[in-house]
Amino acid sequence: MPAFTVPTIDISAWVGPGSPDARAAVVAAVDHACRTVGFMQVVGHGIPDAVISELTEGLDEFFALPLPAKKAYVRPASENRGYSPPKSESLSYSLGVDPVTRMNDFFEAFNVGTSAAEYPGSTATEADYAENTWPAETRVFEPAVRAYYDEARRVAHTLTRIFASALRVPDDFFDGVTDHSIDVLRMNNYALPPGEIELGAELTGMGEHTDFGLVTVLWADQVAGLQVLGQDGSWNDVSPARGALLVNLGDVAARLTNDRWMSTLHRVKPPVVNGTIERRRSAAFFHDGNADAVIAPLPHFVSDEAPALYDPVTVREHITAKLAGSRAGRKNVSAEREAARVVAASRV
Repeated sequence: MPAFTVPTIDISAWVGPGSPDARAAVVAAVDHACRTVGFMQVVGHGIPDAVISELTEGLDEFFALPLPAKKAYVRPASENRGYSPPKSESLSYSLGVDPVTRMNDFFEAFNVGTSAAEYPGSTATEADYAENTWPAETRVFEPAVRAYYDEARRVAHTLTRIFASALRVPDDFFDGVTDHSIDVLRMNNYALPPGEIELGAELTGMGEHTDFGLVTVLWADQVAGLQVLGQDGSWNDVSPARGALLVNLGDVAARLTNDRWMSTLHRVKPPVVNGTIERRRSAAFFHDGNADAVIAPLPHFVSDEAPALYDPVTVREHITAKLAGSRAGRKNVSAEREAARVVAASRV
């Protein structure tokens, strides 16, 4: 099997004017990456450097607050908004896999997302599209996060246009799946003050998991930590190239394509060097799809030789089961295929 690589793809032909040949080349490259890796590095995405610079300034501003101040922004797990303290989650539970300790992911995070008010006239309700909480103690955080959120959402929409072409469905196919999409930006911090955590064998940065929705657009520091599962069952270090975004598929994409496209397992190892935690920040934009969209394999990916691997499920049902695992500590028993891959990888 060839060495594990995450391909770099320039999508500028789809961001701005591009010739039919240039766009077709992007489609072919994206389709190949989705079939073989489930991850890609995207350049030519058009997000200004200044927007990313301001985002990092905003992240530093919020995560530097004292822990009690940040804990004031903890929200109910079902809302998927606000602050998550260290060791309050276990992503492995979203797949029904037991972590070494019950809630052992040591990152801290802050989530914002699209609210029901932004989708007037749709079926969106506050139960699935909660209002955001913004920290009152910060000055840069909210405007910087809002600006980056809009850019990341634009990139996600560009990718779904490319996906439609690659999957041989109508150009507007994903409009019906994402016109009131559950979109969430999760900002993660892996640098914690000394003494707040105990370094040890049970320490996990972020446990093995697949992403829940259609596609994830990730900005991250160029610091070691992210690992992606290869088809041979090996864990492989992945770090973004300068100026690139890491893009990976989620479970919705795998279900739509009957696993022709890969919702690849990944994890984050603690960025610990000689017993010291090195600074690592990331911001993952999850473009998940409409809460009430019914997801099932597309007909042209199902045949007598390739029967449907998944029963129809709404995006709401799927995300609820996975969130109940990662944030409420209840095993997700409906992710048998992904859980089997985690167990197999642990034996390598």
